[in-house]
Amino acid sequence: MDSSSAVEEATFQEKPKNSVDKTSVKRWLTGAEKDEGEEECDTEAWETLSKSFKEAQSVLDQNRLLIQQVNENHQSKIPDNLVKNVALIQEINGNISKVSSVYSNLSVNFASFVHQRRVKNKNDKLDRSDS
Repeated sequence: MDSSSAVEEATFQEKPKNSVDKTSVKRWLTGAEKDEGEEECDTEAWETLSKSFKEAQSVLDQNRLLIQQVNENHQSKIPDNLVKNVALIQEINGNISKVSSVYSNLSVNFASFVHQRRVKNKNDKLDRSDS
């Protein structure tokens, strides 16, 4: 196991020290109060966010393979392989732009979902108080 794999494995196995339960996070995101009942998860929001994370991860996985190929080509010191690295590095650079765009869109979508949910909760509270 190389050092980057060990770091990745450790990262996924460790629990955050300031662990927060999902209900607390949901309340913070939606603006719901503690005494309100649990609301259904906004399926569309979670599916959109999940899709974005999967898309970004796919591109990052592709970059990992491209970087491995660049390293192999560099270590071979064969002139043709070194020339191939130019195109590979350009592809890696393009992929980094894709990931940046995916994360930017994800951020906008996430903020929009949170805003919509908070507005809905506020309107629900007003409707209940009018009744």
